[in-house]
Amino acid sequence: MDSHIAQVELQKAYRLINHGPTVLVSARHGGVDNVMAAAWACALDFSPPKLTVVLDKATSTRALVDGSGMFVIQVPTLAQLRLTHQVGTHSMADTPDKLARASAHLFSIPGHDLPFVTGCSAWLACKVIPEPHNQHTYDLYIGEVVAAWADTRAFEHGHWKFESADPSWRSLHYVAGGQFYATGEAHVAGD
Repeated sequence: MDSHIAQVELQKAYRLINHGPTVLVSARHGGVDNVMAAAWACALDFSPPKLTVVLDKATSTRALVDGSGMFVIQVPTLAQLRLTHQVGTHSMADTPDKLARASAHLFSIPGHDLPFVTGCSAWLACKVIPEPHNQHTYDLYIGEVVAAWADTRAFEHGHWKFESADPSWRSLHYVAGGQFYATGEAHVAGD
């Protein structure tokens, strides 16, 4: 594991996605790994930490999540713009080598049988909390965050540091039609 990757306290895990970034969702089942982009992910609860993510029925990643009951939410960086767009617009069903084409490299974290995407700024390992009605009707999955990590070049001591980190570490926010914005300047509200 990269020396810049540090564990994040579970009670602060919501901070990794609370600013609304586009995320990468990865899963593994039956010896198959896949990664997709998702714009609709949201922190849900603090203790235990939970999040929601929309996984369309047509995605190959959803089938892996359904099979394993586990997934990873990652926060991609501006440096990963092309990768994020590629895994979000190509299906493994149509392009079996989509991860290689997108230059998506995976790594492992001991104790977690999950595929983690190299180069992201944060990773949240999640266990599915089964809600069949929500999953079937709305494609909405609830995950309990069982472990979290962040790259200390972008997140440290429980806080993002986009204002002092290299701009390539900024998170992505999807609009539509291949257009993204990167997280901007920090501003603090006065009392």
